[in-house]
Amino acid sequence: MKLIDTITKYVAYLTAFILAALVMLVVYDATSRYLFSAGSTALQELEWHFFDVVILLSIAYTLRNNAHVRVDIFYEKFSQKTKVLINIVSFLFFVLPLSFLIIYIGIGFVELSFVQHEASSDPGGLKYRWIVKSLMPLAFVLLALQAFKELFSDIKTWRAL
Repeated sequence: MKLIDTITKYVAYLTAFILAALVMLVVYDATSRYLFSAGSTALQELEWHFFDVVILLSIAYTLRNNAHVRVDIFYEKFSQKTKVLINIVSFLFFVLPLSFLIIYIGIGFVELSFVQHEASSDPGGLKYRWIVKSLMPLAFVLLALQAFKELFSDIKTWRAL
């Protein structure tokens, strides 16, 4: 179980590095566009791709740190045992099934993109669109792994309460 947390942590470090690169890329792109009237379609698309990396690869880390979205107005008033039970049910009936569905559909999505040599439709855009599309199933594999870890942890906690 510690391995899953370690993987999630290092993916988060990579994501933080990509976020820093994204900030520098946006500053460079905006500066060149507005001060020098020079822009690049490839740079703009690279910004979108970096943004995709940041969002998709942060999902498991968000779950690991219990920073995900939920209706805290109700949740915070529940007993610890009820909170843990809600977590268990949500992992079993929402997070894991949705993750498996996205992984299953996403692999075919990436495969089709790879086989078709999908590239940007814009002149000067990026090629190899399958690379960024492969982040979707990868992100949900990471989420499913983290959800399993959290599920087992919550089951252990629920039994102890």
